Amino acid sequence: MTSILKADTIQDSSGNNIINENSNTITIGASGDTTNIVGTLQNNGSAISIASLSTASGSAPSYSARAWVNFNGTGTPAIRASGNVSSITDVSTGRYKVNFTTDMPDVDYAVTVASQQANNNDSQVHNIENPNVGYVEFQRRENGTVYDSPYIFVTVTR
Repeated sequence: MTSILKADTIQDSSGNNIINENSNTITIGASGDTTNIVGTLQNNGSAISIASLSTASGSAPSYSARAWVNFNGTGTPAIRASGNVSSITDVSTGRYKVNFTTDMPDVDYAVTVASQQANNNDSQVHNIENPNVGYVEFQRRENGTVYDSPYIFVTVTR
């Protein structure tokens, strides 16, 4: 048996609108809220994919970042902002471990690492170690020498 709830607005216990339908637009959450959707959104009985809700265009699938972080890698690593990252481990000079809050479903993810030059060297290389469902470890080098960097950006896509 399927139950259907029909309403123009649904409010939380404080009276804040958490779902609002207006002119065929559905707003979930208030401005600045973090809202988790569990289940399937449907439009007249047809499932709506998250990709169709994004700004991506074209017929290729759209994939989201499963984890990301912007951190200071000098001294004790300090996270500036992140999503699904619980902490950074300073393994050694220029070597870091990004620990996920929620494990990846498997190790078949892609990692992108970028960083600010630490010593104005010409080339940077970021070597990714064997991925793990709970973390990703990498080392950064400039002209073959390991250095810490004040700005490091990591994105994990799956």
